[in-house]
Amino acid sequence: METQGKLNVEFPDLELLQRFDVPGPRYTSYPTADRFTKEFGAEDFKKVLNARGTGENTADLSLYVHIPFCANVCFFCGCNKEVTKDHCRSKEYLEVLSKECELVSAEIGGNKEVVQLHFGGGSPTFLNNEEIFQVMDIIRSHFALAPDAEISIEVDPRSTPVDKVEVLAKAGFNRMSIGVQDFDNRVQIAVNRVQPFEMTKAVLDAARANGFKSINMDLIYGLPFQSRKTFEMTLDKVIELSPDRIALYHFAHLPEHFKPQRRINAEDLPSTPEKVGIMMDAIKRLSANGYHFIGMDHFAKVTDELAKAQENGTLQRNFQGYSTKPECDMVALGVSSISKVNGCYAANPRDLESYYAAIRSGNLATNRGYLLNDDDRLRAKVIMELMCQFKVVKADIEKKFDINFNEYFDFELNNLKHFEAEGLVRLEPDYIEVTPKGKLLVRAVAMNFDRYLREDERVRRYSRIV
Repeated sequence: METQGKLNVEFPDLELLQRFDVPGPRYTSYPTADRFTKEFGAEDFKKVLNARGTGENTADLSLYVHIPFCANVCFFCGCNKEVTKDHCRSKEYLEVLSKECELVSAEIGGNKEVVQLHFGGGSPTFLNNEEIFQVMDIIRSHFALAPDAEISIEVDPRSTPVDKVEVLAKAGFNRMSIGVQDFDNRVQIAVNRVQPFEMTKAVLDAARANGFKSINMDLIYGLPFQSRKTFEMTLDKVIELSPDRIALYHFAHLPEHFKPQRRINAEDLPSTPEKVGIMMDAIKRLSANGYHFIGMDHFAKVTDELAKAQENGTLQRNFQGYSTKPECDMVALGVSSISKVNGCYAANPRDLESYYAAIRSGNLATNRGYLLNDDDRLRAKVIMELMCQFKVVKADIEKKFDINFNEYFDFELNNLKHFEAEGLVRLEPDYIEVTPKGKLLVRAVAMNFDRYLREDERVRRYSRIV
């Protein structure tokens, strides 16, 4: 019998939600990626990699590998991808990726043992069985995987027959994230992702049979033709499958930024009250069926590592969402990938042509990035604490950064009084805490500590919070 999750969220009324539902960053990084500058390039990133393991930098190493290819386009998608069925293109890509691994590993100082490896996309399962073994051989030839490393991959069931799940296990993968979005057929047709329940179940069953330790399932609310009634049936099926983790993402309809989304008609999208109702229904149902609300859009069984990491204060946030590994240096490989190493961000080009040209010339592909200053590091820590723990202990920040919290953040604390008046935060002498009522609006709370949002109008480019 499942342990019942704790409903650790209170639902603000719709008027309050809409009042605070402004465009805002998801804070997978701070500063956010739109602040990166072209002044930071390959030579700068080399220096940062070379410095690993010196001084106080003893962080563990995490790898991210981006596989950009998809056989079909999903109309909701905002990821960086290449739609193709031609495996000559993935063959070329892996050749260049191998060279990048060689170049990057030669520059990395300090401990090169990898504790976490994640493949994202695109659709990494676009790779055929031979290519899956090939890419893992490439990684192992340049990096040492820890015996207990978390090795995860994003899986599209439409390109993952049961025998491929066995291949993934043999190649070393032990965690997976399964893309579902919605089980309703009308919704699936509208977003060009027809994926029967039986197909998803076969993948999940095969993963369990092959020893995968943690299985996540991605859902999206706010898609065309969704309603509280139809999504209730999707939740029934998700609960039946009982994944270890669930990500429930809010669909951000930004057709001006993402061309595939132009195939979605705005009039087919659920209204704001209906969309909020879907989200609230999901939180209640999942909490009543053994899941803990981690934050923003993530749930985990109360026995899962993610829930335990939040409980013991080691939960982190990175470009893949929430993570159980505290304070890792993350080296990202492949087109459009973003590394975070010892206080800097380094991004590869978003287009294959530029990425290929850089690597083939014998250079790292970094074409933009950001080196955090002392204020950035301080604010990043405060925002991370809010996003992951819903609480900031002032003394901890003061000790780590040698500041007086109330003096340094006088402007921010004054702004938060408005949130306190609405019951969204508690402003205590020793700490700031997001209340259960404020958890759905934690991004809005965190935005108060984002210095860059005060400097320009870039906020309008972000998706809305709810």
